[in-house]
Amino acid sequence: MSDNVVHLHKHTDPPPADTPAVTTLTVVPDAPPARPVPVWVRSGRAVRTAVTHERTRAAGRAVVRHGLYTVNGGRIAAHRAWDGRTGSRYERMIRAAEAAGNLEAAQEWEERLQRFRAARHHRRMDLLHSPVDAAKGVAVGAGMSVGVLVALGVALAISTGNVTDVVTPLSATIDFIALLIRIVQVVWGPLLTVGPLLALLALWSVGRKQHAAPQWALPVNVRTGEGEPITPSIVVKALRDLGIPALARAIKEMGDAGASMLGPITIAGCGVEVDVTLPSGVSTNEVQGKRRKLAENLTRHEHEVFITIPQAARTVRLWVADSGALDEPIGPSPLVTDETMTADYAKGKAPWGQDLRGDAAALSLYQRHLLITGLSNQGKTVALRSLALWLSLDRSVQFLMGDLKGVGDWAMFDGLATTLVQGPTDEHVIQVTEMVEGAVVEMNRRIQAPPGTTFPPLIVLVDEAQVAFMCPAKDEEKRPYGGSRANSRYFMAVRKIHNQGRAVNVLMWQGTQDPTNENLPKLVREGAHTRASLALGTESQARMALGDKAVDGGAAPNLLRPGLDRGTLVVASDGISIPAGQSSITVRTHYIDDDNAKAITDRAKALRDGVTTLHAIEHTEEHDPLADIAAVIGDAPRVRTKDVLARLATKNADAYGGWSFLDLKRVLDDAGASPYKSDGVMCVARDRVARALTNRDTEGSASAE
Repeated sequence: MSDNVVHLHKHTDPPPADTPAVTTLTVVPDAPPARPVPVWVRSGRAVRTAVTHERTRAAGRAVVRHGLYTVNGGRIAAHRAWDGRTGSRYERMIRAAEAAGNLEAAQEWEERLQRFRAARHHRRMDLLHSPVDAAKGVAVGAGMSVGVLVALGVALAISTGNVTDVVTPLSATIDFIALLIRIVQVVWGPLLTVGPLLALLALWSVGRKQHAAPQWALPVNVRTGEGEPITPSIVVKALRDLGIPALARAIKEMGDAGASMLGPITIAGCGVEVDVTLPSGVSTNEVQGKRRKLAENLTRHEHEVFITIPQAARTVRLWVADSGALDEPIGPSPLVTDETMTADYAKGKAPWGQDLRGDAAALSLYQRHLLITGLSNQGKTVALRSLALWLSLDRSVQFLMGDLKGVGDWAMFDGLATTLVQGPTDEHVIQVTEMVEGAVVEMNRRIQAPPGTTFPPLIVLVDEAQVAFMCPAKDEEKRPYGGSRANSRYFMAVRKIHNQGRAVNVLMWQGTQDPTNENLPKLVREGAHTRASLALGTESQARMALGDKAVDGGAAPNLLRPGLDRGTLVVASDGISIPAGQSSITVRTHYIDDDNAKAITDRAKALRDGVTTLHAIEHTEEHDPLADIAAVIGDAPRVRTKDVLARLATKNADAYGGWSFLDLKRVLDDAGASPYKSDGVMCVARDRVARALTNRDTEGSASAE
């Protein structure tokens, strides 16, 4: 029983009454011993582990890499030798120049090819005569050498008196030559052995420098390709591997492997720029849609490659940044470094930052409405404020400012702006709206001035304008301050300035967040002459911010990196220098902190006589529009609506200077004295207005009782 275990089982079910209890013995054999794993299985597992181990794979990659370094190094050396001995290099450059349409460059390379062929012909003709010339030279040289040695021996024999010294120099020379022969005989054997190894080492070195191995076999630090210079072959390969079949097929069929597609690669700021003429069947938007893949093929991040559409047909312009260059700061603003700088609204340009080429980006503000938008905390206020800071150095410029964030970003303009409202509440929106409506009154006053009158620039600036558009507050007449309807007070005031303000130097500047149709109505955003956008979330927002033309031309603020590209703007405006054929430009703006901004405004205040800043809109005394309409009509039975508006503006410019026909019609309709058409002209009837006044006074008396 040594190999078995005895288990005692007692039945738990009660036995029948006539059956005695029985305890049973059950013999259960032990589990069979584990079968030994065959040796071949253990060996296979060990082999698989060894093969898949990272060290083994690294060693395999190293073997492949260094082997291909040698093979491809030989191919590269052979290609270089072929280029050096033939005119293939010149022929490639000629084809590329012809494809790019640069006939002057093609002609120059053709002349170089002709000179190369002529020089090669002369060398080959010289080789035909060189053996005879060499033999003659050797014979003459040998004869002269023997003659010199004999003459030297004669002189030596005369000096020593020994006749045998005549042949001493000649025998010494022969012994020296024999020694050289023996040295060569000794060295020749090892040289034959080491020479091929040195040649292979040289080829390996060439291949290693060119990384002539598959990407998977290269070391990690080489495989990343960070900082790899942009060359024509890299650009063509990146385009070929975009996954556009027609493009890949066309490059494969080109005799120059796609070189004719490329224009010159030129240095452009912190990167390079190249124009690519696409083959037939490939559209520019196909390449634009592959921006990320193209950037990765060029060993760059997506934000380091910009694709724009120049004037030339079927052409894309690639700007490729140096790796990591866009993450470096651009330096301080000239407003900070040059304390003597002043501004000129009409002829000057505000120093705003740098474009991607590294050139200074300056913006003209003359008679241009401005809109800057973007996601929150991307530098919108600083970018807008830097323009106002520059313009403040022109003492003729006046400012009306509304900061609907209210955290002190514009506090340094206190004592510089005529009005400065700061705060995010509905009451602040009401104040800002009345400020903009006051600018409309001033605009109308200027429009009605005699022709030729000049006016100082008036900048109406509202930061965080989306707060005003989304304000739910209404006035006593139930007109909303926010919204985008015809009775929206803020919306209509902005529209009026957009329509007519430019002609009399009344300009509207707005900064807003996260543009949508609700917080930035279409008519308002399209009324701005200069439109700029920081990082946005979607392409539809980019179209709202900059317009369809700019986005279709390559503008992509939605591809900027929130947080990392803070202060980088995509600008669409005729007030800034934009490369020919492009509809927008990317600008990295200067950062001016609060302390430096205060120092600049202190300089601006010193240029002025002193400005008293209002922090709230002063309301004029109450007026009765219906009674005033009756007063200006007088005794005439009817008066044209145009004349009524003019008389009202003369009577009370503050109250009625900004009125339009809609405002007049609204008051008359509410009173039941609607204007009517007489002889094709809209008029206001005296009797209707008088009856409306009588009915209103009667209703008021009855309600008072």
